[in-house]
Amino acid sequence: MEHAFQVDLRGVVDLLSRHLYTGPRVYVRELLQNAVDAIAARRLVEPDAPAAVDVVAGEVLEVHDSGIGLTEDEVHELLATIGRSSKRDDFGFARHEFLGQFGIGLLSCFLVADQVRVTTRSARGGQTVVWTGFADGRYTVTSADGERARRGTTVTLAPRRGMEHWLGAQVVTELATAFGSLLPVPVTVNGRAVNEDEPPWQRRYGTSHDRTAALSAYGESLFGFTPFDVIDLRVPAAGLSGVAFVLPMAANPAERGGHRVYLRRMLLAEDVPDLLPEWAFFVRCVVDTSELRPTAGREALYADDLLADTREAIGAQLRDWLVAMSGTQPRRLQRFLQVHHLGVKALAVHDDAMLRVVDRWWPMETNLGPRTLAEFRRTHPTVRYTATAAEFRELAAVAAAQGIGLVNGGYTYDIEIMKRVPELDPAVQVRYLEPADLTTTFAPPDPVAAQRLRPFVALAEDLLAGRCAVVPRTFDPPAVPALYLVSRAAVQAGEMAAARESADDLWSGVLAAVDGPAPADDRPQLVLNLANPLVRRIAELPDATLTGLGVQALYGQALLQGHHPLHTEDSAVLNQALLGLLDWTVRPGEGA
Repeated sequence: MEHAFQVDLRGVVDLLSRHLYTGPRVYVRELLQNAVDAIAARRLVEPDAPAAVDVVAGEVLEVHDSGIGLTEDEVHELLATIGRSSKRDDFGFARHEFLGQFGIGLLSCFLVADQVRVTTRSARGGQTVVWTGFADGRYTVTSADGERARRGTTVTLAPRRGMEHWLGAQVVTELATAFGSLLPVPVTVNGRAVNEDEPPWQRRYGTSHDRTAALSAYGESLFGFTPFDVIDLRVPAAGLSGVAFVLPMAANPAERGGHRVYLRRMLLAEDVPDLLPEWAFFVRCVVDTSELRPTAGREALYADDLLADTREAIGAQLRDWLVAMSGTQPRRLQRFLQVHHLGVKALAVHDDAMLRVVDRWWPMETNLGPRTLAEFRRTHPTVRYTATAAEFRELAAVAAAQGIGLVNGGYTYDIEIMKRVPELDPAVQVRYLEPADLTTTFAPPDPVAAQRLRPFVALAEDLLAGRCAVVPRTFDPPAVPALYLVSRAAVQAGEMAAARESADDLWSGVLAAVDGPAPADDRPQLVLNLANPLVRRIAELPDATLTGLGVQALYGQALLQGHHPLHTEDSAVLNQALLGLLDWTVRPGEGA
């Protein structure tokens, strides 16, 4: 024996409000959607049928449409069964023609009303039928021939207590305008039109300048900024058309901007986040699509292959716009890059066309001043870079004095972009600046001076307890007394050592087996500049104690100057040097 499910309509409405819809405002969208679908259904059989949706907001809300209407049998079948839809080919019409896909839109009215009244007359003939549904699950069906002579449907809502403002004229007008401003059917609220014939990007304009000005004004009205530029978007496979508005100010790449998406010219959502690639955070879009699928709540796009292909196609169109601007409007491109270079660089990491744009137009920070990579490699076919901005600040002047060009790789994506430059120019080499690249250009002391400095070097290394090798050299500029140079291998060895110290016994043993001992020649180097008068005086001091304090002070200063991390032992050395030098300074005064 079969039994029907018992449905608690209040429970269903609660489910809709909590989990399907984001709030009561969607009831206006659902009413407009049903009205437009009914008109589309009628026009499939009567191409010249009238098309209009009239909303009257007062003590009650009425939504009239000139659509297909329903017979009494269809009322019983469709309005009394939750989940049924007249858009599932019940009339023999393809679902593609309709906005609604889930047949539960009418239930959204119970978010704001306890009673929903549907007065309808089928365009295929028959009497006028009145269906009245109640939030407790009851409904009635009556005939009312004299109540409505014209074909179509009227939905009437009386507000639930506490929900009156949702049915007020101001709110209804705002919601009808937001959801229905691009609908192809005339929509009025209390006699005032809330939509226009065509989307702004599909209208005809006198000149291209007029079109750009009109679309810029449209973008400003939606997003609150005057766009840097307007880019047309078109993806035929998704039935998508629209425009992208380029932000005139920098955007936070961590906050993916939402885009305004219409589904067959009905607003789907104002903040759809997944329409564009992650790197394209410099635009906000308004698009209409006929093929992308909505989620069940019709407030987001369903993630499928078509959406992924659409995202890629839009990204390609934005890239083409940038490439075209680089060829025809280079100054404009430079203004754009000053604001949105991060997004372009993110694209250049994997896109050849954008790599060429960045290589030619984006000035990176170098020790020769701002230079594009194309300009830099004309004089320096070996592109050397630092991994951090701190390394660059420490080494830029010294490298320049040795004739070594250096690029600051501490900015986001810059190293990845530099490593791709040989794809554009195979003759170019890109290398991390190792200490050996500098120290091999520094002049070592002559044999006599080296012999004289040997006790000083031994004392310095003993005081620093083997933390680094002490290397006396002569280099420019003389104002730099000392450099603390750490090779990449030494950095990795230090990180591994720190990991072993913080790991438990098991993992410490595993890491030790994987890592092994660091080679002795990979120790950091404290390079003392013999061209600096202070270094020479410290090396020639007769008092070993004072010499030691000077070495410790140079060591601490080199660490700080290079923004190297200060470990506990390093801080102790720096404090000892400072206090010792202060003590030495005041000692003559104590004897006075």
